[in-house]
Amino acid sequence: MTMRSSRSTVTFSNPFTLSGYPGDLPAGDYEVLVEEELLQGLSFEAYRRTATYLTVRGRGGHAGRSELRVIFEKDLKEALSRDAATTKTNNHSDAALSPQEDLK
Repeated sequence: MTMRSSRSTVTFSNPFTLSGYPGDLPAGDYEVLVEEELLQGLSFEAYRRTATYLTVRGRGGHAGRSELRVIFEKDLKEALSRDAATTKTNNHSDAALSPQEDLK
């Protein structure tokens, strides 16, 4: 069976969680690895996703280590959407705005 892999980078502006894993992951850049297999017997080339992994760097006593965590594409998209919404909310909140000067 013919396989292919692709790598991309996603950026989280805020700490985030992923379904199935305890605790928050810190904001930052994360590498995503997608593995796909070639579908046989078709008159055109097509691939099916077989796995998606998120590379997570170790912290504290595990600094310097990294692990590939199996994730679902849907969970990654939801985490990125929550991050974007949080960033947008934080950028437009009253607390983030400078106070207006008194007009006399």
